[in-house]
Amino acid sequence: MLMDGLASDRPVPASGSAAAAVVAMASALLEKVARLSTAKWGGADAAVEQAHALRLRAEELVEADAKSYMVFVKAVRSAKNIHGKARERGIAPARAGTIDVPLAIARLAAETVELADTLAENGNPNLRADAMVAATLAAAAATVAARLIAVNLSGARDSRSAEADRIARAATDKAAALGPLGVH
Repeated sequence: MLMDGLASDRPVPASGSAAAAVVAMASALLEKVARLSTAKWGGADAAVEQAHALRLRAEELVEADAKSYMVFVKAVRSAKNIHGKARERGIAPARAGTIDVPLAIARLAAETVELADTLAENGNPNLRADAMVAATLAAAAATVAARLIAVNLSGARDSRSAEADRIARAATDKAAALGPLGVH
């Protein structure tokens, strides 16, 4: 995490915010695919609602990540004269947000990939490429979130990092399995 040069205490976007924004974009693509699939697929209305909910949650995570980052920056600044285990105890609650929010982003990205897979298979075939792109974007966001968790843990072992890695690999595999454009 880059902490130098932050002149204000306002939330600023960081890597997790970028990943959440990518999930929001992928979900918006899926909203379009679902809306334009209502004539051909009975499940399209439910898919529209699900994509919309995913997008809104991703947008919330953009802000949540920025806030958790700033809380962490403040905690590190407050603990600058504290060392060792006391320092880690002091910043641990703030560090938790820099793990938990990206994990939520990874989970949401995986849900987005699942919906993209469903829409690629059942939605308007003319928009299959959009569903595939949404899956690819969401899988990339899951990978970003997993990597961010590893960085924010500073090498510490934590089950959340392993979970995020599993989520990212599964999302990437599912997105890749959608195949080249035009192949069903």
